[in-house]
Amino acid sequence: MERLLVVEDDPQLAHLMTSALGREGYTLWLADNGLDAVQMAPQADLMLLDLGLPGLGGLEVIRELREAGWNLPILVISAQGTEEIRVRALELGADDYLTKPMSVREMVARVRALLRRSRPEQEIQVGDLRILLKRRQVYQGERLLDLSPTELELLLSLALHPGEVWSRERLLQRVWGAERGSSVDERVVDSYVALLRRKLGDGPKTPRYIATVFGQGYRLVSPQ
Repeated sequence: MERLLVVEDDPQLAHLMTSALGREGYTLWLADNGLDAVQMAPQADLMLLDLGLPGLGGLEVIRELREAGWNLPILVISAQGTEEIRVRALELGADDYLTKPMSVREMVARVRALLRRSRPEQEIQVGDLRILLKRRQVYQGERLLDLSPTELELLLSLALHPGEVWSRERLLQRVWGAERGSSVDERVVDSYVALLRRKLGDGPKTPRYIATVFGQGYRLVSPQ
C-alpha cells in the first residue's frame, strides 16, 4: 500500500487526517514542520502539505523538492485560499489544492485520484475480469463493463484484497466514506452488491465473483 506523508502542525487536524487515511489502509508518516517534510519526502509516495508551517513554509517545501528533482504528488491543504496563493503553489509544482476547512471525504478522493495518475498502468486479473486501475475500467473478456463510480469502488475494494471478507460497515467506510457508527443504512451495500452482480452476470447462490459470507459480509472469489 502507498506511503503518505502528512505535513500539518495542528495536532487535532493531523489526527483527523491520519485517522481518515489510515482507514483506507495507507502507510502514514507525520511531520509538523517544513524541514522534516523535505527530509522525509523521498520515502513517500504522496505528500499532503500545509502551507502555514513553522520554519520552512509550505511554498518553500514545494520549491526545494521540485528543484531537487523529486516528483512525488503534492496535495496542498491550507487555510490560505486566495487565488494568488493557489496559483503560486501550483506554479511551483503542487499537483492539487484544497482549502481548509475541507471535507475529509473529498480529501481521501483527491488522494486516490493523485495516486492513480502518478502510478503506471496496473491491472488486477480475476478470472475473466480485468480491472485497469489507472483508467478505472473493467473488462469481462473483451467487453468493457458499464459500471457506475460506486460500483467500481465496491469492486476495487474487494479485488484489492482477494479472498478477504469485507463487512458491510467496512465497505460503507471504504466506498461511501461513512464514519464508524454512522446512521447510513448498511442495506445500501446489499443493494449495490446486487447491482454489481447483475452487471457481472453473477448470482448469490452460485457466485462466480462475489460471495456472501453469512453473518460477516462479502468477499471476491476467482471464477473456476
